[in-house]
Amino acid sequence: MKPVNLAEKLAQFSTHWDPHVVADYNENEVMVVKLVGEYPFHKHDTTDDFFYVLEGEMQMDIEGEPSRTVRAGELFIVPKGVVHRPRAKSEVKVLLIEPKGEPNSGDSNREAAPKTRI
Repeated sequence: MKPVNLAEKLAQFSTHWDPHVVADYNENEVMVVKLVGEYPFHKHDTTDDFFYVLEGEMQMDIEGEPSRTVRAGELFIVPKGVVHRPRAKSEVKVLLIEPKGEPNSGDSNREAAPKTRI
């Protein structure tokens, strides 16, 4: 049991779309990630997708609906089975919570990130 400094963890890497595990919470992994550009549309059939913007601003595209802007200090939860795509014009730093073993790529053709532990 010890505090986790998210700014320090985020300073340890510069890659994008590459979540890094910083803690475990029940059967979930708590991760930080840097995003820029757009991720492919995808969905997760068995779990909701949790995004908390730490720094910057991102868009969440939901298939068939208007995009939502998610700013620093805001969270956005995509319900399981909903096709979505996060994107950002400039770098945004995000906290993610996902069940252990859940690929970040969902059902897209993109290869899932390895989720390195830092």
